[in-house]
Amino acid sequence: MDKILVTGGLGFIGSHTVVALQDEGFEVIIVDDLSNSSIENLDRITSITGKKPIFEELDLRDKTKVQNLFKRHEGITGVIHFAASKAVGESVENPLKYYENNLNSLIYLLQEIDKLPHSNIIFSSSCTVYGQAEKMPITENAPVQAAESPYGNTKQIGEEIIQDVCKVKEGFKAISLRYFNPVGAHESAKIGELPLGVPQNLVPFITQTAIGLREQLSVFGDDYPTPDGTCIRDYIHVVDLAKAHVVALKRILNNNNITNYETFNLGTGKGSSVLEVIQAFERVSGEKLNYKIVGRRAGDIVSAYADTEKANKVLGWKAELSLEDAMRSAWKWEQYIRE
Repeated sequence: MDKILVTGGLGFIGSHTVVALQDEGFEVIIVDDLSNSSIENLDRITSITGKKPIFEELDLRDKTKVQNLFKRHEGITGVIHFAASKAVGESVENPLKYYENNLNSLIYLLQEIDKLPHSNIIFSSSCTVYGQAEKMPITENAPVQAAESPYGNTKQIGEEIIQDVCKVKEGFKAISLRYFNPVGAHESAKIGELPLGVPQNLVPFITQTAIGLREQLSVFGDDYPTPDGTCIRDYIHVVDLAKAHVVALKRILNNNNITNYETFNLGTGKGSSVLEVIQAFERVSGEKLNYKIVGRRAGDIVSAYADTEKANKVLGWKAELSLEDAMRSAWKWEQYIRE
């Protein structure tokens, strides 16, 4: 049984991926500093899978603690690295926090992974590396543009660091998964997106507004060059996304990778506008949302949706759940945590 270290494993995408890994028989060690997650997720994961993952509360910015972590847990054969600050708007306001958190932690991890007999990492990257791409849908060959935010820049730099390591370390294997917009929750409604404080992402703001926690949803701009004037994104169900991590991990564990550094877009291949997401939520929930059009938000791009052909054919993965499925599960999760 392979032993997999999952950083940020109690967060939104991390917790769903831990469930998917345990469902496939992997032994999981979770590292999380709980800065943007809840310890309750550990019990929630356990209640879904019937098996409690090993958990270490740890700040990956502490190099000595990272070194000791790998000494305590011998036999790790793969690392999935989620742990990072991830809000575009906040990164514009506080860039140094993002560079310290997202890059130092990655470097310290890579230094320890390099010492292992099996150096395998799946990196949580983002479609933000493409900036405002010139053509839609976005393929993996699209040029990496100047980042629109410090958050996006940390993902670009993170990929470059891993790629540089792979160039000089023959046995070092890495896959960067470039997510589009993860949404939704596990079908059990026991885990989902739970931002601390005011949500930075659209869907939890929608569900919190619908349940009465937020007075009004702000739609940032309706004057973009899109059919309804609002930004377009590719919204992928988090359960589909979690499964992709397991597929990618098996790919490098089984030495099926073509090169020792690969990138894949993870999305549905379909763009949905902010207003279309609101309408999808209203359809599946029966709730009418109180929303207001406000000014544009710094760091936002007009449109981004994936060309998923490479992930479909080479990785052997495909998104199966719809936007409606995601909104339905997100609403069920919101109701569960407010009971």
